[in-house]
Amino acid sequence: MRGSTVRLLAIKEVRDALRNRWFLAYGVSLVVLSLALAMFVLASAAYGPATGFGRTAAGIINVMLLLVPLMGLTLGALSLASERERGSLDFWLSQPLDAIEVYLGKALGLGLALAAAVVASFGASGLLLGIAGSHRSPFTLLLLTGLTILLGWASLAIGLCVSAWAARATTAVSIAVALWLVLVLVSSLGVMGTALVVRLSPLWLLVTALANPVESYRIMALKFVSESLELLGPAGLYAQDTLGPYLTATFLGSLLLWSCLGLGLGFLIFRKEVLR
Repeated sequence: MRGSTVRLLAIKEVRDALRNRWFLAYGVSLVVLSLALAMFVLASAAYGPATGFGRTAAGIINVMLLLVPLMGLTLGALSLASERERGSLDFWLSQPLDAIEVYLGKALGLGLALAAAVVASFGASGLLLGIAGSHRSPFTLLLLTGLTILLGWASLAIGLCVSAWAARATTAVSIAVALWLVLVLVSSLGVMGTALVVRLSPLWLLVTALANPVESYRIMALKFVSESLELLGPAGLYAQDTLGPYLTATFLGSLLLWSCLGLGLGFLIFRKEVLR
């Protein structure tokens, strides 16, 4: 594997992403919604001190929970499947390029483009709050930015895995949207409802959270903002008491594991197709 080739393919992928209507729509939505939330919180605090970082961060976290996984899943799902459908993937594979170079170039380029969109959204809202005089350490904002990038990369890795398997772009996107519904909507609401009906123990709720990158992100984001998981109820308090100083490493490890597993499985499927 040649690093220079992967770098060139990644640069090409970043340029293609900047011309992609899906990516531009997601990126603009992230920035606009982040700025709108920051302005709304500042306007509501007009009769008090401008210390709206916590409320703004909570709102942005909810936006990221919905948009970033959808962004990563759909962009990843379209990456290989759309080129396979157009025939351009066969062109690249007919060149003196290894399958892993093509795959990593796409993954790295899309990951950088997604990270840039997340940085722009947090940077815009953070700059607005800073200008308005909100007093909060920028370190928290940096932690949330990095954590959101990890969520995006985990979602992107799952999307790439779907794209490596699906024969058509429409199939890949349909599967990606279904996975998004499971991870974001069905998982959160379904687990809460199931927990009430069958009286799941806090341990099982913790295991369920670790098995879902979106839930792992939400728990870590709330910890960064409030330093307490009381808002998550018994499961949050159980996680805090049980994992203690290892809580951050455990949930960050969950996000990284999803990224590695998605990328690894996606490459195995992609390589099997190339070797046919």
